[in-house]
Amino acid sequence: MVEISSVSAFREDLQVFDELSFCLAPQQRVAILGPNGSGKSSLLKLISREIYPVVRPNSYVRLYGSETVDLWDLRRKIGLVSHDLQVDYTPYSTGLEVVLSGFFGAIGAHTHLQPNPQQIALAREAIASLGVSKLEGRMYQRMSTGQQRRFLLARALIHQPELLIMDEPSAGLDIGAAYQLLETLRQLCQSERALLLATHHVEEIIPEIERVVLIMDGKILADGPKAEVLTSENLSRLYGLQLQLQQSRGWYRLSW
Repeated sequence: MVEISSVSAFREDLQVFDELSFCLAPQQRVAILGPNGSGKSSLLKLISREIYPVVRPNSYVRLYGSETVDLWDLRRKIGLVSHDLQVDYTPYSTGLEVVLSGFFGAIGAHTHLQPNPQQIALAREAIASLGVSKLEGRMYQRMSTGQQRRFLLARALIHQPELLIMDEPSAGLDIGAAYQLLETLRQLCQSERALLLATHHVEEIIPEIERVVLIMDGKILADGPKAEVLTSENLSRLYGLQLQLQQSRGWYRLSW
């Protein structure tokens, strides 16, 4: 699904990666864990084609086996929910318009983009599946952060993507909204869809995730099965603190 090999990349004048390699197989559920500024979001932006690697021999980003990707085709295969998208989204769109914009790769409603009846029906179906049908007519700016996140998730799922990317899924949510969103992700994992979740909280690593990647300063410190990577020693190194990892019924938490 995703092959990144020996990649260097910049965000404006800042080099975020040097010789980065990463891969993702179909139906795999992976958590990218690291502190703020470690490169998690930049890795996701490489995959979503929001940033591009430096061109050089033996270095590439391949999506579905190709280094050249039709962005419209990519948007049908990959669903994205991120803090940047939530902040940048046009505030005067209604909930329904937020979801419909996923058909056009737009951020907001535009008069020249007219959805057909089938698209409207599919959007309402996605909204209903996330339990926010009563809010479809509400302005995006008048929703809570958790409600906004659910409409963005419905937007990401509109094409039934093969890969769902979640960047800091519970950022800005209260405890109840965060719990509801994580439970929704668990339900979505019942399908054959791949999941790539970036976070700096081990508490967001749902039990269905099988693989964890630890990243710091644009470099991968560890990558492998969750039980092998998530250890007190590895996380103490990652965060520069003496930490103790606890696990209960598939969920993790840190203490010090």
